[in-house]
Amino acid sequence: MSTAKVLDLGLKTAYDELFMDDKGREDNRADKIYSLPLELIDDFPDHPYHVRMDEDMTQLVQSVKERGIITPVIVIPKEDGRYMMVSGHRRKKACELAGLETIKADIKEMTLDEAIMLMVDSNLQRTTILPSEKAFAYKMRLEAMNRQGQRTDLTSVPLAQKLTSREALGKEVGESQDQVRRYVRLTNLIPNLLNLVDDGKIALRPAVELSYLSREEQENLAETISYEDATPSHAQALKMRKFSENGQLNEDVILSIMCEQKPNQREKYSFHADTLRPYLPSNLPRNQTESYVLKALEYYKRYLDRKRENAR
Repeated sequence: MSTAKVLDLGLKTAYDELFMDDKGREDNRADKIYSLPLELIDDFPDHPYHVRMDEDMTQLVQSVKERGIITPVIVIPKEDGRYMMVSGHRRKKACELAGLETIKADIKEMTLDEAIMLMVDSNLQRTTILPSEKAFAYKMRLEAMNRQGQRTDLTSVPLAQKLTSREALGKEVGESQDQVRRYVRLTNLIPNLLNLVDDGKIALRPAVELSYLSREEQENLAETISYEDATPSHAQALKMRKFSENGQLNEDVILSIMCEQKPNQREKYSFHADTLRPYLPSNLPRNQTESYVLKALEYYKRYLDRKRENAR
């Protein structure tokens, strides 16, 4: 479908402006609402916010079916004749699920950096925002501010007292500049660990410390977390970072740190996978390892009990 099928709901042509007074030209250049085909609208590149298929989406789809889109989405034109979504990804998805082919859209002329800042700001009003969404949104927003000539420092505390972009963003979103820095650090986590942060299994402070580990070290940690069914505390994450900085963080060190007893933690026994592997069937699924070991211990206990009885 070409842009010729875009329905203009109020825009006059540039030729018409020749016969307008100043007020008419100003009114004509104000934002106008169009009815755009959904297939002409592309998602914002690297959009940090997820479109979740949850109860809120179900309610939004029903609302669209009954009343249509109340608030137009915001898009910017692309050079290929298509449009880029700036604000309204959820509304677009709801229209698709409702079976609509077009959506009300406010077409704006702005730079990519201006679009990034508008995209981030408009989505910060969501009821639920995941840590990963904040992380990548804050990073995109700060980088856009930096390109526009405002000072920014994404990961370290500046020495100067001049207001930084991180401070400015913090004021806008109601966070301290240190909290903004912490969220941006999360963008250095591998997906497996970042998912655990989103799920609430790893808290923000330890996650920040883990973000300083190399990718290989993070992958080893993610594997250990899976085996041990446990996540590191802040103190354990700090210890891992220190070992990493000294070039001493390997699989055995990670396991040793993860096996340390946490405050108020019940005693727990842990075994490295390489230690158990020679005694396990090669085709045994990983999630059945614990059950297999417990049965083996049960049989061994019975063997010892019979041996004691025979010795009497």
